[in-house]
Amino acid sequence: MSTGKGQVVELILEDGCRHVRVSCPPNLIPSPGQYLLAGDTSDVPLPVPLFYTDSVPQGVTVGSWGHFIGAAQIPDSWHPGLELYLRGPLGRGFTLPLSARRVGLIALDTSPARLKGLIRPALKQDAAVVLVGHSSPENLPDDVEVHPFSSLYEILEWADYVACDVAREDLPQLREQLGRLNQPPVGKARPELSRNEAQILVHTPVPCGGIADCGVCAVSLKSDWKLACKDGPVFDWSDIFR
Repeated sequence: MSTGKGQVVELILEDGCRHVRVSCPPNLIPSPGQYLLAGDTSDVPLPVPLFYTDSVPQGVTVGSWGHFIGAAQIPDSWHPGLELYLRGPLGRGFTLPLSARRVGLIALDTSPARLKGLIRPALKQDAAVVLVGHSSPENLPDDVEVHPFSSLYEILEWADYVACDVAREDLPQLREQLGRLNQPPVGKARPELSRNEAQILVHTPVPCGGIADCGVCAVSLKSDWKLACKDGPVFDWSDIFR
């Protein structure tokens, strides 16, 4: 984890969410699933968590989704040229296996932006990529197929690597939907995903960035609780779902 300065290059509105293109030193660039804490002063009381969406020359494109109570969003006062104080990269990100050739991305949020960072490396290793979600996102590569959420079972069965993005409050809904896999269609076996081939980003407020152990971001796993700010926000699928 490092601290340093960056600069706002561009503000972007995509899929109804605000993103910011930031120039910063390479050691501050997060990997997919990781995040930065950012503020326009070094002592801002509630820094903005910025999640990786894509890499750009000399920097990174990141976004903040503040639909949680008390969650910080990209301020309206941010503008191109603004200096930012950054801390990160923070948390555990996704690990795309080099052997993956069929990649399924499952977005329960309205925007799949936190999963988009996996698309370019997956295509680079000649993997087929399918995005499952409730909407058709903007600016996807032509090689990416988009499927409705009703096709979740088929994609879980097809993929050899799955990355999922879900808000913490939506975990019960996802658990219920996955529980239906206990009764698969006639003639089909239930997909069994090992810890090495499926991961899930649990999106929750991370105000302290792992410094205070404040517990705001605690996620209930099968056997105990973990803090998304440092133990996640990406967890192994088998740690969350029975």
